[in-house]
Amino acid sequence: MLNQIVLVGRLVKTPELRITDNGRKTSVITLAVPRNYKNQDGQYDTDFLECVLWTGVAENTAEYCKTGDMIGVKGRVQSRIVEKEDGTKKKKTEIVAERVTFLSSSNKE
Repeated sequence: MLNQIVLVGRLVKTPELRITDNGRKTSVITLAVPRNYKNQDGQYDTDFLECVLWTGVAENTAEYCKTGDMIGVKGRVQSRIVEKEDGTKKKKTEIVAERVTFLSSSNKE
């Protein structure tokens, strides 16, 4: 069996580093990944995919990346059940990043 995904896209928002209750560093990013074909209106649709980063990967991405930067993410797809504030449960699918590659900066300096 194989659970591996590779994505290339742009950061929707500058990553924020957080520390969990047990002291692990983490960051959740949203990656805008355009599809490689046009829809019925002649436009390219874009998927917005949530990626979870841990430890060194989270630290480096938060330090060196910002909104609009193009990055590559290699990781795995993970599903889990989360309980919302109103008590209902919902299935959530996300990408757990094992590696992030910085491809280009949106900085024009």
